[in-house]
Amino acid sequence: MIRRLPQARSRGIPEATVARLPLYLRALTALTERGVTTVSSEDLAEAAGVNSAKLRKDLSHLGSYGTRGVGYDVEYLIYQISRELGLTQDWAVAIVGVGNLGRALANYGGFVSRGFRVAALFDSDPGVVGDHIAGLNVEHIDELETVIKRRGVSIVVIATPADAAQQVCDRVIAAGVTSILNFAPVVLSVPDGVDVRKVDLSIELQILAFHEQRKANREGGGPAMAEDWQQGASA
Repeated sequence: MIRRLPQARSRGIPEATVARLPLYLRALTALTERGVTTVSSEDLAEAAGVNSAKLRKDLSHLGSYGTRGVGYDVEYLIYQISRELGLTQDWAVAIVGVGNLGRALANYGGFVSRGFRVAALFDSDPGVVGDHIAGLNVEHIDELETVIKRRGVSIVVIATPADAAQQVCDRVIAAGVTSILNFAPVVLSVPDGVDVRKVDLSIELQILAFHEQRKANREGGGPAMAEDWQQGASA
């Protein structure tokens, strides 16, 4: 049986707030590891990299307002955020595409403490199918629907080449999955009711390259990009 992820939107929590909750949770977890029991909104906001007014507004959606002069109880706030994100449950995750990235994800030890359990691995390469990775045998992609249903997979991670991603997406949706994390460098087409989060490392690197170029231009005092283009055009 496939369990559904909690829908924070049904509680009126904005998507932007949902996206910041994991940042708060990470900061709170670091605080509790240091033995901190209470934290002010200013200190928590600084640790999470947001401004304190935004943090207070975000946490008010959870019904958590803190105590004036004291701040927030760290353990209770961890519980509130974990509950809202559905992390107090055990979510079965399948990874499709067991190349270098898929293997790294399968071997990552940080999922379990956040409520996620890698329950299945799939690939189409006969040389990979049957490999034993992180306590699991890699299943053939032909078994996708059967294994997803049998193991109650709620979230699928797509780590395939771009040309295979849409077909995999269609199949997992047909199998009842409505939450997908996509690492393939392609935009997936999905019906209403299916949530897709996309991770594209090349895009993030391009954004960083933009900022590096801007810094270099400021330090050099000139528009290097325009000069490079003019040189290329005249070559």
